[in-house]
Amino acid sequence: MLKKKVTYSTTSAQETIELGRRLGSLLHTGDVLAVTGPLGSGKTWFTKGVGLGLGVPEKTVITSPSFALVNEYKGRHVFYHMDLYRLAGLEEILASGLEEYLHEEAVALVEWADRCPDILPAQILTVSFLIEGPNQRRLTLEGGHPRAREIIEALLRESGGP
Repeated sequence: MLKKKVTYSTTSAQETIELGRRLGSLLHTGDVLAVTGPLGSGKTWFTKGVGLGLGVPEKTVITSPSFALVNEYKGRHVFYHMDLYRLAGLEEILASGLEEYLHEEAVALVEWADRCPDILPAQILTVSFLIEGPNQRRLTLEGGHPRAREIIEALLRESGGP
């Protein structure tokens, strides 16, 4: 499968939110974002932006569901935000029932998705975070599924490039 890939740099939480918002505005039911990156890299800020792009009200507080495992938000599509950080492995992930959320009529975003590659659907769009400095982040969006490539191409057209 031919993968499509694009990299963006952000220098503030607001820029990370804005990139997420632009991406979120392009998502549809059935889309799954697999988000990876170290602690403190901006994954939750990005998720806030995705929620805004999906029409989640701005006053809604989007937090990382580290203890709840999944948070549900209402926008133009149902939006599931999952966090696998506290789960030890595939057995715990399967026992938690989180896999079922990936096949709902919703948009799903999975933080720490690298902990469960075996349960992710084929159409995932991977968003990888890298800390490059105190306020600088590199976000790489990548996918080989036709829907993931379509999202990346639409984001590039919408934004005029990285």
